[in-house]
Amino acid sequence: MISVNDFKTGVTIEMEGQAYQVVDFQHVKPGKGAAFVRAKLKNVKTGSVVEKTFRAGEKVARAHLDKREMQFLYKDSDGYNFMDNESYDQISINQETLGDGSKWLLENMVIEVLLFQGNIIGIELPNFVELTVVETEPGVKGDTATGATKLAKLETGASVQVPLFINEGDRLRIDTRTGQYMERA
Repeated sequence: MISVNDFKTGVTIEMEGQAYQVVDFQHVKPGKGAAFVRAKLKNVKTGSVVEKTFRAGEKVARAHLDKREMQFLYKDSDGYNFMDNESYDQISINQETLGDGSKWLLENMVIEVLLFQGNIIGIELPNFVELTVVETEPGVKGDTATGATKLAKLETGASVQVPLFINEGDRLRIDTRTGQYMERA
């Protein structure tokens, strides 16, 4: 059990049989009445965000998430196939569970798979991935001062906005949390 007074961003709690991660919280002490904690909680499985108000000092169950290191092998009609790096067992995870993370997966990439009560609820990608541009319009010489961007398709099938000087074959560093181009690799 954890007191709501000890909330920090990233803490995972269990509520109504679901795991929620604290996205934002605020301790409020009104002039009259008891103090309370207002929190934004993200459902770890569905990604939906809810706001919940707790009485100050209220206890909630801390959710225990297991993280298992796995290697992405390949995608087929059943889903995305991963291999457990300890037991070498292979499992298939469907698109709904992976969410937007699937567009950054490269074969042989090692990621963390999140488990709650023995069920796979999602994946944790590295903050940055390096991917190759497979398709983009050619840049025009002298077109770098405007700060304009163009669309580039990456080797995983994802599309991102990049500066005009990026060409096909360039390796890019992409932030998986925001899906934005960071720099050339």
